Amino acid sequence: MIYIFDLDDTLYDERQYVESGLRAVAAYVEDNWQVDKVLGLKQLIRLLDKNGRGRVFNDYLAYNNIPVTKKNVKRCVAAYRLHKPVLSMEKQHLQLLHELPKPLYLVTDGNKVVQANKVEALNISHLFKRVFITHRFGVKHAKPSTYCFEKIRHAEGCDWNDMVYVGDNPAKDFVNLNRLGMRTVRVLTGVHKSTVAKSLFDAQFTIKHINDLKSLEL
Repeated sequence: MIYIFDLDDTLYDERQYVESGLRAVAAYVEDNWQVDKVLGLKQLIRLLDKNGRGRVFNDYLAYNNIPVTKKNVKRCVAAYRLHKPVLSMEKQHLQLLHELPKPLYLVTDGNKVVQANKVEALNISHLFKRVFITHRFGVKHAKPSTYCFEKIRHAEGCDWNDMVYVGDNPAKDFVNLNRLGMRTVRVLTGVHKSTVAKSLFDAQFTIKHINDLKSLEL
């Protein structure tokens, strides 16, 4: 069995990255508009928890009487995306990756720089035969596209049912892989842990913790 993993909220808690990025934005705003970065981070987290990610930088600038221009918002977005995060993975997760039969693969969506920085910060690239950041192949090949999975299947010369994808988001992670006969496992972690999947969108197997993967009869 060839194990393929999602990254965010599957192998590590993505909230770590979000707060790391907000810390970088708070520091940037302090340098440019003299808003205390410690208080700023608290404000950003409060706005995030209240309203979600969509307008957090717009709201933060407005809250501190900073002009909410496209330029200023883009600068905040750049500070968030380009920062070098400090991330950690649970020891149990690392142990699992070491124990599973090789090869292992990683398939993750998102901004190319952001996702690469996450992998570097976690120091896990050496655990995988190849890391696929889908946006490197064009946004159209992000999940639920099976493009990167087809590349893995071709490289391994295997059938779809010889591979398993472990992810957390039932909106996109599993639906097309299910149709191809690939095995899919959903981990009930992160922001999607309570999401009720649409018909045919959920994984074939559901586990509460990624280490439960070892007890599945795939």
